[in-house]
Amino acid sequence: MNSRLARRHVDVLVKRLTVLIAGVLLLAGGASARPALPAPLHAMEKQGFTIVGTFEAAGGLVAWAGFKGQSAVAFYLTPDGQHVIVGRMLDANGNDASESALKSVVVPAMHEGLWTDLGRSRWVADGKAAAPRVVYVFTDPDCPYCNRFWTAARPWVDSGKVQLRHVIVGILTPRSPGLAAALLAAQSPSAALAAHERTYLQGETHPLKRIPHDIEAQLDANAGLMETWGMQGTPAIIWRDARGGVRIRTGMPDAAGLNAIFGAR
Repeated sequence: MNSRLARRHVDVLVKRLTVLIAGVLLLAGGASARPALPAPLHAMEKQGFTIVGTFEAAGGLVAWAGFKGQSAVAFYLTPDGQHVIVGRMLDANGNDASESALKSVVVPAMHEGLWTDLGRSRWVADGKAAAPRVVYVFTDPDCPYCNRFWTAARPWVDSGKVQLRHVIVGILTPRSPGLAAALLAAQSPSAALAAHERTYLQGETHPLKRIPHDIEAQLDANAGLMETWGMQGTPAIIWRDARGGVRIRTGMPDAAGLNAIFGAR
């Protein structure tokens, strides 16, 4: 065997071994921690996709999970490691053969991304910074259900068990943007929010007639974050469950829902 053929033979063996190892990892643990990315997936990242890791797929292919925006996408790596097939894999009955496995990998990663985005957003603290549990909530100051949620949360917040982080938006009514701007522009937004919620029915908070550009940008960013993550109304509540997973719920929770979000009193 000449040197060129020998090198080609070694290259083929290495590629087959790489695919075999990836397959063994998948069989051993389903979704694995993300190994080094093949070149085609680096190209997908440059196009705006977030690649999460591998998952078990039918047909002997190595499957990678990724997402862009709110869309989960499967990438199927060819045996040569130089190409990926993007899209759905169907079984003999025409059913999606990978949807469940794909979402089991992608959804937790997407939700962690939301949690990171919320931490960077313009939020108003409600409760002690040292509280063991943090709950984010998209709050419109002209939303009666947001006011009900604020009231229902008092036992957990006042006891120091929960810190609510209100991501203020102004989207529900013509008064909403001005009210939201008034809270964010206050010397102490936390105190202004508390006063607004305590006197919600009396309507003592006065909307700003002219919204400063920086406050308007903050409100637009918060509303954009809400829209990006597909939340249609307020209050939209995001918290970590007992296992640390990020959970999302829209609307006023019942008593059982409050306990799930806030924990035991």
